[in-house]
Amino acid sequence: MSMRRRTVVLISGRGSNMTALIAAASNPDYPAEIVGVISDRANAAGLGIAAARGIATKVISRADYSSKEAHDGAIDAALVSFGAEIVALAGYMRILGARFVEKWLGRMINIHPALLPAFKGLDTHARALRAGIRIHGCTVHFVTLDMDDGPIIAQAAVPVMVGDNEDTLAARVLKAEHRLYPLALGLVAEGKARMEGGRTVLAHFADDADNSTSVVMAPDPLREETDLEHLARITP
Repeated sequence: MSMRRRTVVLISGRGSNMTALIAAASNPDYPAEIVGVISDRANAAGLGIAAARGIATKVISRADYSSKEAHDGAIDAALVSFGAEIVALAGYMRILGARFVEKWLGRMINIHPALLPAFKGLDTHARALRAGIRIHGCTVHFVTLDMDDGPIIAQAAVPVMVGDNEDTLAARVLKAEHRLYPLALGLVAEGKARMEGGRTVLAHFADDADNSTSVVMAPDPLREETDLEHLARITP
């Protein structure tokens, strides 16, 4: 592939979604290249994982800066030094300021453990169980000024099983996240998903003579031992 979009991942913890993106990008045909990982926490486990894979890492701790704006400025400077074209938030637990978000608008994406617009914010799995919903999942979206409110790029749905608790549901959703995020980043990197006028525009996936027959393709359904898992789908 002639042009791979330079992508920097922001993390705060274990970096499991970061690891999924790195694995996808290890294929030279994948349209994005992970060129750096930034964390606001020096003890984030994901930093060691990235470094072990030969990816440059940088810690930018909030405590080292006098203001939120200064902290955001340091992150922005690091992104520029990495030559970032796309920013992927993967479990990054700080709210980014308006000036930063506006600069990277349309080039910054995030993964959220719920089917937005439901269950924005934290504790999504516990809230889903309390609500009694039967379908849960995850969403990749463009980052905008309002938290978890940007245009949706792709979603993956999984069933809520009888007897689920927060941990079992979280584990099922996380498996979907690890397949969804590489799919969504790939769409953005190839220009097949872009943000226009506050909405996500999806391009045709096939250049056939009759564009009306073009469809958005998705991976096979997520499958586990339970038959109901066949209901799960990943779809942009």
